[in-house]
Amino acid sequence: MRLALIRHGPTDWNEQRRIQGRADRRLSAAGRRAVAGWTLPEELRGFDWFVSPLVRARETAEILGLACTVAPALVEMDWGDWEGMRGAELRARYGAEFARRTARGLDMQPHGGESPRALRGRVGAWLAGRAAVGRPTGAVCHQGVIRAVLSLATGWDMVAEPPLGLEWAAAQIFTVDPAGPVTLERANVALEVVGGSDGRGREDT
Repeated sequence: MRLALIRHGPTDWNEQRRIQGRADRRLSAAGRRAVAGWTLPEELRGFDWFVSPLVRARETAEILGLACTVAPALVEMDWGDWEGMRGAELRARYGAEFARRTARGLDMQPHGGESPRALRGRVGAWLAGRAAVGRPTGAVCHQGVIRAVLSLATGWDMVAEPPLGLEWAAAQIFTVDPAGPVTLERANVALEVVGGSDGRGREDT
């Protein structure tokens, strides 16, 4: 099964570099303008499209003209008590405990939140279900979801630097085998930008 993943456009919290997680922030005015300049590559137009239940992803899909089915499994990672905070604020509040937690990679767990390993598990289960259907599948989702699929495809443990840089005004294309393996087919397939900001900033939130 071919799989195409597109991250939602920017929100005000992305622009402020705040951790978003499950916080249901709408696209910012700049984010809506950026997504309005994206065009879905022709090769992806026949895919079955799904979307995270969060409004920023649904707005992105709507602007792109995609008729999507909401898939709860595609919701962003739950960052618990860390949501709405910046990195400097977390370091000031939690000190060495913040460093210890972030060093755990896949097993990093925010206070009251979800680990990347748990996120990878629920997304992987959804992918297995779609692979059993066998239809090419696209999803408008979140940075955390895309990073989880990249981890499944490459073995990245989220401790070392990621194996490649991901552009966010782009589709990430994978192949999912019904038996489970995920393969990265092509990264950073540009969404055509017809003017204005391209929204390519590599936010960490």
